[in-house]
Amino acid sequence: MVYNKFLVTSMTIKSSHQLVEEASASIQTLSAEEVLKLKKDKQISLIDVRDIRELWKEGTVENSIHIPRGMLEFWLDPNSSYYKSNKIEHTKKMVLFCALGFRSALATKTLVDMGFKNVAHVEGGFDALKKAGLTIVTKEKK
Repeated sequence: MVYNKFLVTSMTIKSSHQLVEEASASIQTLSAEEVLKLKKDKQISLIDVRDIRELWKEGTVENSIHIPRGMLEFWLDPNSSYYKSNKIEHTKKMVLFCALGFRSALATKTLVDMGFKNVAHVEGGFDALKKAGLTIVTKEKK
């Protein structure tokens, strides 16, 4: 039998579930209710890391900043040619969210690994934020 030398089995890689669990153990996780209070007190920059198509379909939290997960590290790295200096008010805690909290956990762990200190993510993601009563706005296609 011939095997593809690039074939990877589930026995040789960490699962996405395992990666999320490991990330979650080393980052700050906030409940949607905590985020609601911090947002009202203007203490956070809320960052939506979902794909743009998700924002078009479901909307996003009012006054949140959209940084696609695939560009997060590049847009926030001052040494990157993709750096967007005006995207984030760095004096506030950056709170990331995705649909359910999996991508945002991984993204938050990456920012911690990059050296960011004042960063967290939302348990339950966008769904939890909607249920907690944060205002949702539509995202128009450009």
